[in-house]
Amino acid sequence: MASYIMDLGLIAVLVIGITALMGVMANGVGERVFGGKAGSDIVNRDSRVKTGWKNVGGRKK
Repeated sequence: MASYIMDLGLIAVLVIGITALMGVMANGVGERVFGGKAGSDIVNRDSRVKTGWKNVGGRKK
């Protein structure tokens, strides 16, 4: 019975790990293939919108 539980746990960890790894790899490929040059444009536009905003929350130094 102990070997069954150990096998089940090992298979569960492998399935979850491989699924997570495939998701990260698919996301990276998708960003490179379909992202185009506009990938960093959104980040730059967001930074321009937020210039001059006050920081709120967090710890006071």
